[in-house]
Amino acid sequence: MGAGGLELPPGEGGDGGEAEAADAPAGAVSVARPMEIGADLDWDADAWTEVRTRARRAGRAYVWLNLVEQRLRAVVSAVLRPIYEPVHGDDWVIAAAGPAGQEWVQRAVAVREVSRRKGYLLDPADDNVLSFLTLPQLRELMVQHWPCFEPYIEERREVELALDELEVARSAVARNRALSETVLAQAERMCARLLELLGANGEAAPSAHRLRVDAVEDLVGDRFADVVSVHSDRVRLQRQLPAEDLFGGARRLDAMGIGLNLLVQNYSGRRLVRLAASGCRTRLLFLNPASSAVRRRERELGIKKGELSRTVETNILHMRRVRSRLRDPAAFEIHVFDETPRFCAYMVDGDGADGLAVVQHYLRRVRGMESPVLVLRGSGRDIVQRGAGQGKPQDEGVQGLFQTYREEFESAWADSRPVS
Repeated sequence: MGAGGLELPPGEGGDGGEAEAADAPAGAVSVARPMEIGADLDWDADAWTEVRTRARRAGRAYVWLNLVEQRLRAVVSAVLRPIYEPVHGDDWVIAAAGPAGQEWVQRAVAVREVSRRKGYLLDPADDNVLSFLTLPQLRELMVQHWPCFEPYIEERREVELALDELEVARSAVARNRALSETVLAQAERMCARLLELLGANGEAAPSAHRLRVDAVEDLVGDRFADVVSVHSDRVRLQRQLPAEDLFGGARRLDAMGIGLNLLVQNYSGRRLVRLAASGCRTRLLFLNPASSAVRRRERELGIKKGELSRTVETNILHMRRVRSRLRDPAAFEIHVFDETPRFCAYMVDGDGADGLAVVQHYLRRVRGMESPVLVLRGSGRDIVQRGAGQGKPQDEGVQGLFQTYREEFESAWADSRPVS
């Protein structure tokens, strides 16, 4: 023990340490050698990949949760404000919370006052207590006053269960914790269902009856020039968008490609007859099975000579049989073209704002079933880019991909020949 009553740290152990102690002069004290203390703060490529994955998932979840919270806040305000405001004025939220909610309402009032003093309130519409309530607190207001909400929302149990399930994702996003793919998918399903139950199902969005509008797509879709989804092959496309959903109820159908298998082999002739009877006008543009382009494609794919041309002939004959059963064959046109095929496209209701298109480019040595697929939504968006530091838009009038492929179809159709 030292003079101060503290034991000095021993020197390095081992034979070397004992030898040094033996050589030390009388009265000397052995002191431990300094140790390097530090951490490697660099992130390698794997760490950055993991962080970006977490951020992307949290971002998607935040968009959905934000929409649900705003919608629930609007519903609570629309139902409870006319009841409490005439008597309690601006304190109607405090009155609606009652004794059971006094603690969290007073906390929201305090946060609002701090935000006022520090200038955090940028929108006057948020200068109210309701804007400072969290999703669980809004849920409590709804549960406490359910008889007031019941005439507008019938599924109380489903609403409560959905809000409870969202707490896992909400807690993870609020605290920047990792979200698994399963939790994110469940949160997106629950948010979409809640928006539907709360009267914001988005059915008025273009082509939502064919392919539901994703919340993130609705917010940032302009960045992607009409592309709403990309699939590695046609099999994965049909899991999300079956042929029945894509073509069903169409008022106009334009398709061009080599054999148009997505339509001919996945949508029955009876359905096509019913579709035409309901007023749908169809234009099908096949590659001429007798053209040299078919033979070049057969060589690219490494299949026997005449195999692809026979498939195209069979598909054309099938469509001719469908046309022969119609009262108005002129509404079901079949043409062929002789040029080298560059892509196949199926455009549903392409003449309106609710159009939807499936596009595949032809790759060498890759069958159409295995080619990547683009799904385009013809929403009539204007793609506008703003220059850095400028308030004026640049490239005004730049069209999305939907219109580009539609114009390409019209050009090919004008140069094609009808099939009798």
